[in-house]
Amino acid sequence: MTGAARILDAARAAGAMIATAESCTGGMISARLTDVAGSSDVFDRGFVTYSNAAKTDMLGVSPATLEHHGAVSEPIAREMAEGALARSAATLAVSVTGVAGPGGSAAKPEGMVCFGLAARGRPTRVETVQFGALGRAAVREATVTHALALLAHALA
Repeated sequence: MTGAARILDAARAAGAMIATAESCTGGMISARLTDVAGSSDVFDRGFVTYSNAAKTDMLGVSPATLEHHGAVSEPIAREMAEGALARSAATLAVSVTGVAGPGGSAAKPEGMVCFGLAARGRPTRVETVQFGALGRAAVREATVTHALALLAHALA
């Protein structure tokens, strides 16, 4: 059984519904979850919000937060996760925003990804992981793996 299948089984057991809010992964987390047959009973929707306008329009991310912190930041990851929860039937939402590469800056280097995890009735959790300059594909894959681990932990 895949990690995604275990997460979906845990969501069923918990009576949870999942949503994702993705930037740097472009829908890869949603795809991993929906690769599993029967996922529709616990996966509500995925928001792919690659641009700042999409983050604002689809998730209600504050333009002021974007301007003050930038798209790759814990405050944006928080607002993305909370926005996904508010705009879906989900009880649990994970968000990702990061620099997959190539490139980046000294403050926000390649491989820096911010995660958000929002659950109804619980405080939103945010964290930043520095995966390093692994290359675009590897950073995106590491981001998916970490996001799934956050969901698994929240459902444990």
